[in-house]
Amino acid sequence: MTIGRYVGELQQWDPLQEMLCGIAAGRLEARERAGFSVFRLAGTNEIYAYEGLESATRIVCKFFGTRFGGDVTTAARAACREQEALRALREVGLRGSPHHVVRPYGFAPDINCVLALEYYEGERLSEAIDRALWHGDEPLLFRRLEALAYFLATQHHRTTTELPVEFDVDCAYLDVLLEMLRGAGRVGQWDIDELCWLRELWRARPRMWQDRQVWLHGDATPANFLFGDHLDVAAIDLERCRRGDRLFDVGRIAGELQHSFLQATHDPDRAEPFIGYFLRAYCGHFPEPEAMFAALTARSPYYRACTLLRVARNTYIDADHAGTLIEHAKRQLRTP
Repeated sequence: MTIGRYVGELQQWDPLQEMLCGIAAGRLEARERAGFSVFRLAGTNEIYAYEGLESATRIVCKFFGTRFGGDVTTAARAACREQEALRALREVGLRGSPHHVVRPYGFAPDINCVLALEYYEGERLSEAIDRALWHGDEPLLFRRLEALAYFLATQHHRTTTELPVEFDVDCAYLDVLLEMLRGAGRVGQWDIDELCWLRELWRARPRMWQDRQVWLHGDATPANFLFGDHLDVAAIDLERCRRGDRLFDVGRIAGELQHSFLQATHDPDRAEPFIGYFLRAYCGHFPEPEAMFAALTARSPYYRACTLLRVARNTYIDADHAGTLIEHAKRQLRTP
């Protein structure tokens, strides 16, 4: 499997060289004297994979420094937050097969605030979606969604707290999205007024406040889950991990599926069999699956709408498709 885009070899004098050699020897029992090839990984952040020229050992490095414009304090805080989230989820048993959270190897604030991580070879959910859309491999996508539902249900079950969800947080999140869309020129005041009015209808619904908080992935997009054999799933990119409503994760996957199929087929119902299958597979891991399914489907339109608005703010989405996503977000929010 291709690692990523090859960009060269790490210079021997680079301070990262010593860090990677130490990780290879101390964590991976691999001696590396020849150096490392460097590969740029897909994503919006500065993320690279380093492969030992002698040992073929692979290590992922995520650089936080550049993203925060040289603000080392803020960058270090973000890197440490992700490192602690990874450790916490691994401590509840999300390591190995079938549920895996990548292992953090170390953090170096003086090397562009780099966080070194385990390399996990697997297929992204986004690839399985593309294969279903363009190559007719729908059975593969159903299998991947079953495995992901099992992973998220396990994560949420093992991290359930006694704290009630705070839906105000997710209402504020919608407001942030609207400001970003306004700044991008993708919504007008009429749109904002309608979406805010719909938000308040959801805020007044008791069901939005009745679940308990769990630890969330926080950025449950198709790029952040890797699939191995059978039901094996690995989660990456947990810097936004926090406590909240399980629907923030589950609803985001549903919204991402809706966006992908809507963009490719222009059919708003094309993703529904996959979304329904994913939700039922998730609920099947709880004591009362039908009751859980009813509760989730009653709350999920809000989170699906937020996901569609989140996608619409991206510059890689053209204005016409962004407008379509915003209209479908309104339809979700109009759900009684």
